[in-house]
Amino acid sequence: MASRGTRFFDSGWFCMTEITGHCLCGAVAFRIRGPVRDVHHCHCGMCRRATGAAFATLVWVQRDAVAWTRGRPASYRSSAIATRGFCAVCGTSLYLDYDGSAQFALLLGAFDAPAELRPSHHYGIEGRLPWVDIQAALPGKETDVHPQP
Repeated sequence: MASRGTRFFDSGWFCMTEITGHCLCGAVAFRIRGPVRDVHHCHCGMCRRATGAAFATLVWVQRDAVAWTRGRPASYRSSAIATRGFCAVCGTSLYLDYDGSAQFALLLGAFDAPAELRPSHHYGIEGRLPWVDIQAALPGKETDVHPQP
């Protein structure tokens, strides 16, 4: 099922009526009903290692807007302040969850219609690899001790 609804940016929130996605093997699927707060590229070393890529593109949503519609992700305590979710069958990285936050980030690569969600900035720019030139004109933020990407 592809994403449906209106696409617009309003005060930092993308408003769409429904967004769907799943892992590579299909064992875990999700649906978001509600606005997306932010989409950005994260270049920190933790995201790089967790995804096995040069950077992660994260989609921030309210936790209660997400429903797991098939299976449930496994989770891994990746640091003192965060947990990461992934498919236990195929290994697809699915989310980043900071402790105590009402929001969490799903990885854009797991979305059924990722082109509909455009990044607004880069985060963790101190870890950006020198050859990464994707969307270089977007603003950048350094990693914070108390992350609020």
